Amino acid sequence: MNTPPQRSRSMMDLRGLTPARVALGRAGASLPTTALLEFTLDHARARDAVHAAFDSQALVAALRDLGLEGLDVRSRAGSRGEYLKRPDLGRRLDQASQQALAGKSGGAGQLALVIGDGLSPTAVHAHAIELVRRLIPQLAADQVADVVVASGARVALGDEIGAILGARMVVMLIGERPGLSAPDSLGAYLTFAPRIGRTDAERNCVSNIHGAGLSCDEAAYKIAWLIRQGLAREVTGVALKDESGERTPQRIS
Repeated sequence: MNTPPQRSRSMMDLRGLTPARVALGRAGASLPTTALLEFTLDHARARDAVHAAFDSQALVAALRDLGLEGLDVRSRAGSRGEYLKRPDLGRRLDQASQQALAGKSGGAGQLALVIGDGLSPTAVHAHAIELVRRLIPQLAADQVADVVVASGARVALGDEIGAILGARMVVMLIGERPGLSAPDSLGAYLTFAPRIGRTDAERNCVSNIHGAGLSCDEAAYKIAWLIRQGLAREVTGVALKDESGERTPQRIS
């Protein structure tokens, strides 16, 4: 039996099923030139995604086109460099933003929807508005009052935003840490009864929202299901499992 061709064919089949770097081959003791150049390009894309400029005003304008009022806030991180070096600063609002949100508190909406730049502003600009466009029709009209656009944001920043707004649940759409195969991956984090000090165990996450991962349509369905169940059961996190399956999406009542 001629095993090498069979083995090679199996590796090629595997490469067709995953963007992971498998069966790259070798040139002597090194990678082939093509594999090395592809790695270098993907690494550069990941770095560019982290340092990309975040255009919060463009997002606010896009939200307005969807009939939503967007409020622009920022964390205590004064610059992108400080944001990367001091994750704690990205978890708290600056004073001006706290005051601006305090003036918005007391609304009828149960959900605080937050769009934050996170570690990949590229992902947010690529997918956040489309995800919101597909998510909003699956929610009751009075569920979301305003949408907050947050610069220098970490996931936990949504806890403070939701607490100030008096929301029962916060949904944070945020750019995920870029990988070599996905520099533009968006994540959605849901937290019931948001307040400062919530842990990741108290959140649900829908991740890998991008062109080669979870589509905006699929993600919107899962997020809407988790919102509905989270509000009904008054819990998110490890106590709430995604059992959305293939059921027809329903509006929150």
